[in-house]
Amino acid sequence: MKLFKSSRVLETQIDEFLDTVVEGTLVYREGVRAYLQGSESIFESKLKAIDAMEKKADRISSEVETHLYSHSLIPEHRGDVLGLLENTDNIIDTAKASLNQFSVEHPVIPVELQELFALLVDAGYHAVEAAIISARAFFRDVGSVKDNLFKVHHFEKEADEISRNLMRAIFDMDLDLARQTQLRYFAHNVEKVSDRAEEVADRLAIYAIKRTI
Repeated sequence: MKLFKSSRVLETQIDEFLDTVVEGTLVYREGVRAYLQGSESIFESKLKAIDAMEKKADRISSEVETHLYSHSLIPEHRGDVLGLLENTDNIIDTAKASLNQFSVEHPVIPVELQELFALLVDAGYHAVEAAIISARAFFRDVGSVKDNLFKVHHFEKEADEISRNLMRAIFDMDLDLARQTQLRYFAHNVEKVSDRAEEVADRLAIYAIKRTI
């Protein structure tokens, strides 16, 4: 059963919000890959793009909240919807913050680590993609929410494993401790994107159960 049967405007807003979050994560993925490849102009364009998308996501989320309250829609599910939007918005916030940190600190990523960084950002994107599919299902067909939740957890676990391998590789290299610490920090920041996706999945699992009771 659709959650917003009587409000096409609200359904459109939420679709646009979810589109923006998953597109922002794709831009983040492309931005990190451009940084690893030394493509400065592409990296800068992705940095500007994700900033615009993060602002757009915030604006739409605020509009949805206003719409929910001003039209007194679904009071019994309003808190869950707003909580889900907030957690989903955290994904693009985290991605933007991580990409900005690359811009500020300009870490030199050794060639030997670049593939692991690329695999880590890929796993995060796939986790987000699965989380967004599940979030769409929450609003349209709550019974199918769980169909993609296992994919979120799969890719989050994959990100964990890649991150552990990356950390080991960093501290096995003949680098000074300050450099190793910086690289570990960036690996942790990239991994955070998949963590935010898992947080969305955890909320969706609870909210889906509540809607079917």
